[in-house]
Amino acid sequence: MTKRPVLISMGDPAGIGPEIVLRALRERPALRREVVVVGDMATLRRAASLGAIAPDSTEGGVVLAGLDEPAQGAGLPPGAVGVLQAGEPLAPPPWGQVSAVAGRAAAAAIRVGAQAALEGRARALVTAPIHKEALAAAGESFPGHTELLQAAAARHQGVPVAALPVRMMLSAPGLATVLVSIHVSLREALAAVTTDSVLETIRITDAHFRRTGLARPRIAVAGLNPHAGEGGLFGREEIETIGPAIRAARDQGIEASGPHPPDTVFMRARQGAFDVVVAMYHDQGLIPVKLLGLEHGVNTTLGLPFVRTSPDHGTAFDIAGTGRASADSLLAAIDAAMAATAGPTS
Repeated sequence: MTKRPVLISMGDPAGIGPEIVLRALRERPALRREVVVVGDMATLRRAASLGAIAPDSTEGGVVLAGLDEPAQGAGLPPGAVGVLQAGEPLAPPPWGQVSAVAGRAAAAAIRVGAQAALEGRARALVTAPIHKEALAAAGESFPGHTELLQAAAARHQGVPVAALPVRMMLSAPGLATVLVSIHVSLREALAAVTTDSVLETIRITDAHFRRTGLARPRIAVAGLNPHAGEGGLFGREEIETIGPAIRAARDQGIEASGPHPPDTVFMRARQGAFDVVVAMYHDQGLIPVKLLGLEHGVNTTLGLPFVRTSPDHGTAFDIAGTGRASADSLLAAIDAAMAATAGPTS
């Protein structure tokens, strides 16, 4: 195993996170040499005991081994899965139920994984799904992974959160979209469409794709209004706010275009006209990606000082504990994290 593994946080212990983590490592045993799981050992053992996920090493099953540091995974016997305990050991909470206990455990796993990545002890962090109500019940002030990780990174760097802007990118085969705003109400999202926020999103998007090897990414910027405002007939945001941001980006050498009508720009991107679409708010950008199917969707946080990806689905409380949850999207997220950090890792 590499001495700087990819870490996978277990997600909400009452949801499908623990079981899809172990299913992924059963379906792709070679990944056990590259990853370490962050979470609660008892919760993961419960997931390993599900009928569809064998708890032993036979027939591709999973053997769990406690670690104190990510690098210790390099000394595990072949086939074992390293686990970093995050927080106090749990009595695993009931499947499929929102609880403060589950929220605290999920947040602890995220923080332990993020700190290891920030300190260079891990290549990347892949996060299994969490439940926002459980986070709130645990007293967390962050609505989701993105905001929690942003705060952790800003604290590590000793800067205000505002000095470390991040953006969410959702991708599926053939389509990637980056959001100007994330988990806020639609009314707040509309107010967040400013020239500065759109330009910042374009810059962050361009920097990410250049780091991953695309020399001149083609960034399509969606309009806010129907038909991108139709020359001001349906709103002036495209003229007064979004257009100036695009022109400023182009002046900085970024290949940005638009504002494009939101009802056609995602189709054009999937047909190959653009590498990525900048969307003005959460549902505008994520509905097209999720329509393509959750099984291969990946969420990537842009702007962090480390690579973070996650599957493009939630905790699926309705099937948690049944052993039926698919690990396909998590595997896609692991693959994306490993591709983004390819190179020397020891």
